[in-house]
Amino acid sequence: MRVGIGFDAHRFARGRRLVLGGVEIPHPVGLAGHSDADVLLHAICDAILGALALGDIGAHFPDRDPALRGISSAELLRRTARLARDRGWRVANVDATVILEEPKIGPHVPAMRAAIARALGCGEEAVGVKATTTEGMGFCGRGEGIAAAAVAALAEAPSADSPGPERRGA
Repeated sequence: MRVGIGFDAHRFARGRRLVLGGVEIPHPVGLAGHSDADVLLHAICDAILGALALGDIGAHFPDRDPALRGISSAELLRRTARLARDRGWRVANVDATVILEEPKIGPHVPAMRAAIARALGCGEEAVGVKATTTEGMGFCGRGEGIAAAAVAALAEAPSADSPGPERRGA
């Protein structure tokens, strides 16, 4: 097993749609970013990359790459999961917390879990998503943006063609 943690934060921006967990959420403002700025999926990408000891999302999908402008973060998550599979690992479990005052995401959590599971190629039972507030404290509490934290557990991916994950440091 390998475990990684991820964190991301984005400020609100007018004229953008709000995408969280691969789901568009009705809200008057979205999040600023080079991609669709899905802070939840970015945190999950970082957690997986951390478990693989491969750096962070910016190293793999730099915001200076014009080909990535406006890209769906679900596509970034699919590519990140592929990096894990290519190295002999599979995502066993992801748990994430979205930190925000508004909007309330409870009604959207089932769709988020389904979208995340599709991108990762795992079952929905392996994906946890929840939310919390900061009770008015900090940038999230002042309604300036949204943050997310995630943990990913990777397990060896059984394969008849592969000898398994690299053993260096595993």
